[in-house]
Amino acid sequence: MTSDLSKLGDKLILRGLMFHGFHGVKQEEKKLGQKFLIDVDAWMDLRKPGQSDNMSDTVSYTDIYRIVKSIVEGPSQNLLESVAQLIATTTLNNHSQISAVRVVVGKPHVAVPGPLDYLGVEIIRYRSADMPL
Repeated sequence: MTSDLSKLGDKLILRGLMFHGFHGVKQEEKKLGQKFLIDVDAWMDLRKPGQSDNMSDTVSYTDIYRIVKSIVEGPSQNLLESVAQLIATTTLNNHSQISAVRVVVGKPHVAVPGPLDYLGVEIIRYRSADMPL
């Protein structure tokens, strides 16, 4: 697929979502949990809702927010890659208008020596390649 995501066109943007989850390979992570930071971009054609000003012509940000919340606060996963994959595939499965989704999952509290904002993963999933009809 294209590496220039700007060619995909319009998108919905969700930034800085924060949830407490129990993901990780260490027992402490699964028992105590920690904060996770999530960003989501969901590509879809926004011309129709832009012209109609009608909510039924678009995907609600809150629908995507609820997907992220249920996954991050849901059953424990070992890897951030798995958390991101679940968010991406659920978003694509639930919203046929979305052609691609980018998910960033960040872990701000990690045991590494030195200052950082977060460590994490970023994935991009395309309906055409990752969700065949």
